Amino acid sequence: MYAVIKTGGKQYRVQAGDKIFVEKLEGNVGDAVSFDQVLMLGGEALKLGKPLVSGAKVEAKILEHGRGEKVIIFKFRRRKNYRRKTGHRQPFTTLQITDIKG
Repeated sequence: MYAVIKTGGKQYRVQAGDKIFVEKLEGNVGDAVSFDQVLMLGGEALKLGKPLVSGAKVEAKILEHGRGEKVIIFKFRRRKNYRRKTGHRQPFTTLQITDIKG
């Protein structure tokens, strides 16, 4: 059985046992989190939500928090002596999907 969940403005297709990287969530390492915004359940029978599947829930465990690769932002205007260099590292949370309840 698999599910499509929505978190952090993105959608993820998950199965039990998957490890996924999502936008940073509140909680400590080892805590359990649950997602009730389930858009679709798949498997033997397909259940589509309009927009959400009622009564469906995906449970996960927080494995770690971290920050992604650095992205360099460089702004430049020629002949104006204008240069700006900044960087950004997006925080993320690693999850282990433990159970899908439909």
